[in-house]
Amino acid sequence: MALYLIGDVQGCDEALARLLDDIAFSPSRDHLVLLGDLVNRGPDSLAVLRRVQRLGGAAQTVLGNHDLHLLGVAQGARKQGRKDTLADLLAAPDREALLAWLRRQPMALHRRLGDSDLLMVHAGVLPQWSLADVLALASELESVLRGPAWGEFLQEMYGNEPAQWRDSLTGMARLRVIVNALTRLRFCTADGVMEFETKDGSAAAPAGHMPWFDAPGRRSADVTVACGHWSTLGWVSRPDLISTDTGCVWGGCLSAVRMGATAGERELIQVRCKQAQKPG
Repeated sequence: MALYLIGDVQGCDEALARLLDDIAFSPSRDHLVLLGDLVNRGPDSLAVLRRVQRLGGAAQTVLGNHDLHLLGVAQGARKQGRKDTLADLLAAPDREALLAWLRRQPMALHRRLGDSDLLMVHAGVLPQWSLADVLALASELESVLRGPAWGEFLQEMYGNEPAQWRDSLTGMARLRVIVNALTRLRFCTADGVMEFETKDGSAAAPAGHMPWFDAPGRRSADVTVACGHWSTLGWVSRPDLISTDTGCVWGGCLSAVRMGATAGERELIQVRCKQAQKPG
């Protein structure tokens, strides 16, 4: 059985179909983890959700910011933006079944590969969080999204504050820090103050900030974290990081990583996306 990680698809179903063909993905033999942002910006989010849902237990996705945005729009918590491409999905006859499936997907996944740990999230983790912390906090958020108060959560999800984690946080403030770190994080300070305005590559860190994965003393540094979200960062493969968003929807590539027996064994497979959107 092979484990494949795939970066941000963002509605590019044609590229996803070609990539699955290229890796000869077999639902009876292999397992697929999509690292968030299945939908939006690309031309066919509806087909992407249907394709991944049809794979059943052979595929999982961690939720990304665009996936949560879809749920927020569907619940009336947010209006569609000018660059959103969600209309066909929201008008689909199987909309409710697809949305119900989506909101039951995890915020983080963990797998043991040999003697190493692989943590899968959409964006990043704060320097104060260990592997156990990430999984526990992700579970808190998953319980809300799967529970009766999920609509109320989406109404209050948006916002950049609090920008820093504290163990004493409760209620919506606590959930907002968790969701922002797991689905939006790129840069933070050494003590975990998040910054959300800068979307360029790692060299563009604002003064006093750094890429989350370079924070000194990061408690998850002994874990390989696989993520997407950061197309201007692109493909990065190092012992503690696998970055998979290679900008498919912006005219780049859709990337899959075939994982080996340990987190250090990995093979990159890519297909070029046929359409290019303007970044923004």
